[in-house]
Amino acid sequence: METDLWKEQLERERRDKEGFFAGHWQPPIPPQARAEFMGLDYYPPDPDYRFELELYEHEEKQMVRMAYTKGGERDFVRWGEFRFRIGDEPCVLQAYKGGPEEDHLFIPFRDETSGQETYGGGRYLDLDATRNRTAEGRWILDLNEAYNPWCVFSEDYTCPLVPQDNWLAVPVRAGEKDYAKI
Repeated sequence: METDLWKEQLERERRDKEGFFAGHWQPPIPPQARAEFMGLDYYPPDPDYRFELELYEHEEKQMVRMAYTKGGERDFVRWGEFRFRIGDEPCVLQAYKGGPEEDHLFIPFRDETSGQETYGGGRYLDLDATRNRTAEGRWILDLNEAYNPWCVFSEDYTCPLVPQDNWLAVPVRAGEKDYAKI
């Protein structure tokens, strides 16, 4: 995808999300904080954090039980992994599914910005089999689309904790930054 077109699309999606957060009748921002909502903070779009990758599907799909921020657990299928480099550092992220029939992948991750510039619990990516695939069948893993879970915005939500397999030893300065609560 052409860089300018990719950047315009990413920025449009970010504006749409902010519009949803500011104007929807039921956003994740608590009612008492909506008047003070000043928008979301993002790293500038960076094509170095956009990858077109093969998914190395695991031969044996393991069930992984993810803990949630407010207690409780849920099973996910550890479906495959993405292998890539950030700078000179090799990185691997596990991709999960809620069940074998799902056609999208869930990729929670933490990195060296977690707890500093981004939410300490980590961020998420959702990859849809239609939207996030190239014509050649490679997956588009765009860390510029990393987002905060809704539990960042309100205690009304609970979110899966990032499994240690997806803790990256590099900073990912792409996507959504931590939410500054008023």
